[in-house]
Amino acid sequence: MKNKQLHILAIIITAVISSCSPRVISTKYYEENKLTLDSIEHSYSRLYKEKPFIVGFTDKNFKKISLEITTDSLTYIYDFRADEKRLTDTLIKYGLNAVLITQMISEMRSIRCTWVTNFDYFVEGEKKSLVFLSIKPLGLSRPFSNLRYYTITYFSQKQYYDKKGRLVNNRRQRQLQKLNGEIFKRINDNVSYTVSSTYR
Repeated sequence: MKNKQLHILAIIITAVISSCSPRVISTKYYEENKLTLDSIEHSYSRLYKEKPFIVGFTDKNFKKISLEITTDSLTYIYDFRADEKRLTDTLIKYGLNAVLITQMISEMRSIRCTWVTNFDYFVEGEKKSLVFLSIKPLGLSRPFSNLRYYTITYFSQKQYYDKKGRLVNNRRQRQLQKLNGEIFKRINDNVSYTVSSTYR
């Protein structure tokens, strides 16, 4: 009887740990928030092409915003409260679409997306770009999460992965393709994720 109880307990513990695994949390989070994530990525990609910028939240309550705007020669960094009119005024000053960006920021807050940025990388000497979204889901505050963030990447074209679902540089060589020093794993052909202790 005692052995049977221990066996059941072991099964329960395994199930709990498995349910908190990065793969389970990231896939579930993506599926539950796909429409909003896709909307943020689409808006950001379009707006970034017009004028490079980075935006994110810098506090756990999602009330403080950091904005980086890149001009021909300089990068300007501003901090705002989420409800501060100065944010809209600054976006307009630099010729950015204030309406679309503030809508995107609201979408980010609604799904606890802490940061969105464009990232350039190279594959066999060829420059490529992708969109990084840093996420702090509520589920990551549980005991097994270790206060980590998820980074979700959107690629513009289909990517290759090895048998373990890790991102590789191409179909033939199958060498791990690290981005910003991190190994990414598959969500689907164009979207992958990693777990990090930092939000950007």
